Amino acid sequence: MISIKKVQKIYPSQKGQVKAVDNVNLEINEGEIFGVIGYSGAGKSTLIRMLNGLELPTEGTVVVANNEVSKIKGSKLRKARQEISMIFQHFNLLWSRTVRQNISFPLEIAGVSKRERAKRVDELIKLVGLEGREDAYPSQLSGGQKQRVGIARALANNPKVLLCDEATSALDPQTTDAILDLLVDINRRLGLTIVLITHEMHVIRKICHRVAVMEDGKVVEMGPVLDVFKNPQEEITKRFVQQVTEPEETKETTRHLHEKYPEGKVVQLSFVGETADQPLITELIRKHEITVNILQGKISYTQNGSYGTLFIHLDGPKGEVEKAIAFINTHQVGVEVIANG
Repeated sequence: MISIKKVQKIYPSQKGQVKAVDNVNLEINEGEIFGVIGYSGAGKSTLIRMLNGLELPTEGTVVVANNEVSKIKGSKLRKARQEISMIFQHFNLLWSRTVRQNISFPLEIAGVSKRERAKRVDELIKLVGLEGREDAYPSQLSGGQKQRVGIARALANNPKVLLCDEATSALDPQTTDAILDLLVDINRRLGLTIVLITHEMHVIRKICHRVAVMEDGKVVEMGPVLDVFKNPQEEITKRFVQQVTEPEETKETTRHLHEKYPEGKVVQLSFVGETADQPLITELIRKHEITVNILQGKISYTQNGSYGTLFIHLDGPKGEVEKAIAFINTHQVGVEVIANG
């Protein structure tokens, strides 16, 4: 569906050339939700803009839905863009137009008849959950509703690819989750290929099948989301994964564990995939003469399975505690002793 080969984007500057994108190679499958994550300046926005021809690579090729968008121009590029839609962080709606008129706008440009436009707009309003808001103006909508309009408008011409440029960054967490759920539903219903860029690992975790991590214009790590969570290789990837696997209060918690639990062991457990759904703690208590105190934990879900971390305090005879840790290891659960009594 999307093929990016040996792509570089170089900008001139007063201090010399700047490589915004540096020798990137990506293959994105049809019907996939593919995420690109990186901090500001990583090159992810430049990369996604090359997918619809808003930026041209200095070197390399970009092919989207069988169109080499890195070379075509004029009417061919305009036609190709009908198959590549985009939604934005700040919605980019037409403020003088109603919800219905905003969604209808790309159909008007494409020359679709008034009757067909009305039918298609009704379908899209229902799809994105905006029934009853058809005649409202953007100023009368919440942030989440505005982004739903943006999504409906982007789907108007039945694109094959939807690009999402930090599409949830301006939204509160609850609204973000609702929009992400909508994107997953659209992906499943329509088989739409979705490429999104973000600096929030929660977004990647919730909806993406695969992820590419960018730093200094390069893709430094890539793979299925669950694999990246299970075994992040690069330091930047580890920091992103910690955004969602280790809450902020975790650091503070671990600092006090040595003092709070002078006996026994404080252990951090890491669950990935099927292991996250096993009744491990119950079995632990049944099989060993120890007490287990759950200190803090979080289990979350990706498109490919579950993952999570759990901090527990194990207390009892030293030999039993060691046996309990060995028992945990046999269940393919990551174990790290972070405080010894």
